[in-house]
Amino acid sequence: MKKIILLATTALFAVAANAQPKVRKAISYAVSFPNAAHHEAEITMTIPDPSALAFRVRMSRSSPGRYATHEFGKNVYNVKATDLSGKAVGIKQVEGDVYEVGGHKGTVKISYTLFGNHTDGTYVGIDASHAHLNMPASFMWVIGMADRPVKFQFNDLDKYGWKVATQLKHETGNVYSAPDLQYMMDSPTELSAVNVSSWEVVNTNGKKQKMSIAVHSDDDQATIDNFAKMVQKVVLEEKAVFGEQPDYDYGSYTFLDDVHPNNFGDGMEHRNSTCIVDRSEKVAGNENNLLGTYSHEFFHSWNVERIRPKSLEPFNFEHANMSNELWFAEGFTQYYGELILARAGFNSVDDYTGTIAGLVNSVLAPPAPAKYPPTQMSRYAVFTDAGVAVDATNYANIFTSYYVYGGATALALDLRLRSEFKITLDDYMRQVWLAFGKTGKPYTIPDLQAVLGKVTNPKFAASFFADYIYGVKKNNYEALLANAGLLMRKAAPGKGWMGRIQARAGNGGLLIMSSTASNSPVYKAGLDANDTILQMDGKDVKELAAINDIIKDKKPGDKVSVNYKNRSGNHQTIIILEESPAIEVITFEKAGKELSQQQKDFRSSWLSSKVN
Repeated sequence: MKKIILLATTALFAVAANAQPKVRKAISYAVSFPNAAHHEAEITMTIPDPSALAFRVRMSRSSPGRYATHEFGKNVYNVKATDLSGKAVGIKQVEGDVYEVGGHKGTVKISYTLFGNHTDGTYVGIDASHAHLNMPASFMWVIGMADRPVKFQFNDLDKYGWKVATQLKHETGNVYSAPDLQYMMDSPTELSAVNVSSWEVVNTNGKKQKMSIAVHSDDDQATIDNFAKMVQKVVLEEKAVFGEQPDYDYGSYTFLDDVHPNNFGDGMEHRNSTCIVDRSEKVAGNENNLLGTYSHEFFHSWNVERIRPKSLEPFNFEHANMSNELWFAEGFTQYYGELILARAGFNSVDDYTGTIAGLVNSVLAPPAPAKYPPTQMSRYAVFTDAGVAVDATNYANIFTSYYVYGGATALALDLRLRSEFKITLDDYMRQVWLAFGKTGKPYTIPDLQAVLGKVTNPKFAASFFADYIYGVKKNNYEALLANAGLLMRKAAPGKGWMGRIQARAGNGGLLIMSSTASNSPVYKAGLDANDTILQMDGKDVKELAAINDIIKDKKPGDKVSVNYKNRSGNHQTIIILEESPAIEVITFEKAGKELSQQQKDFRSSWLSSKVN
């Protein structure tokens, strides 16, 4: 028996030895900036021991937080491959953003020049003041090696006086790491003379978390420290919605913020950080404007980054990522981003009524929401989410942003839960977090419906999703808002309205530049893109101000004669003015109406701080 046991034990150790996982050698990037003044970086990618004699590397075509495609490969050039000794290795471009490497023996180094002059959340901005790197727009990657760890060495930091701000793990000196491709691509990095302000949050589970804002701007440290105190209030209000913060990887969360007039405004969520880009002169004097983006993006650290649609798992960097759920992922976040500013005391009730009016108008005024549900608008993100199109589109009639469509849906659901079930949207979001965010289980729309059924009842949930998520029915916003002592009414009662046109002077008149909305009088009169309005009511028209002057005193039902031309010749038509469908929302107090105690309590419960 002992011999048998010994043999069995020996065999067991042999099996265990053979079963040892193969060490995944890290892919590394060295990033240098010898020509930053001309917006270039030099990148060398080292791939140790590729398993195949021929393999492919590529640039991405999509980016976390973005849903349309972006041709990042266009800004990569001077692509070369060598072995460790510097001897050339065969590399050829097989697609616009794909390169094939062959004929190597062991480790391969690939070098290229990266150009970047567009500072936002999607692309790259490089100059002598900073290097603003969105990873998919910056770094090639090896097809089939997504599970390998990644290391970055950022060079020239002392040369430019830069520090590193990122959610990548700091290893030592100027070296940072990511556990795999998915985390790497989700880790925007700002290299600049950032001012950093940090504070500590003790999570509900007792764990301490480091929260920081890292701001590249023309502000002093005192301004950034003061702004950080404002951001702290937002952080605590959002923590109160869910009852806890996520357990951030490496125990920290960073707001990366770049503020300069040359920027392209943006906000982009990531797992343990957010990338905020603003076009202001500086933070000082613009704190309240900046807070809206901070509030929205931080809410994403729960909703999207951890409460994750199954349709986005895993994220595919080779093509557009379509999702039916953006009305929830982005839209509910849009709702809370603004609500939190009211709860934190940065926006008054009167300020917030303007936000509410914007949400309600987005679903009641344009033609698209009457025809298309939030799910379809979510799918359309693959075209509209900063997507580039040189040809004309008909977005005026077929698209309403899932941000505001979902935000208006969240508003209605919150008010209905409060009035019909004596619970809140916070209660619902907390249950979604516990079921899918905290567990890491991706959700589907039926999952969201099931949670709503749990906190209300299955019949209500089924009806709500059928009518307002899969369908185009609209909630009774007027009655719902009245519960909080808010009055919804026509924005321009009794005034003539022809609809909005985008136009410029040209062709001897006013040239309409894009599609007119199908529910507007101007559309019904037959006017559309490429028509040139020559006269209205017998008066020459060469600028939009002239149209406004002609109709400013007219009433619904009044007729306006129009002379116009297009490629088919000269024409005449009649615009029959209507009343604008736009609404406004004001407090009962402003309308001179008495506010009941019940309405006061409802409003307070909804808009007051939830931080204990």
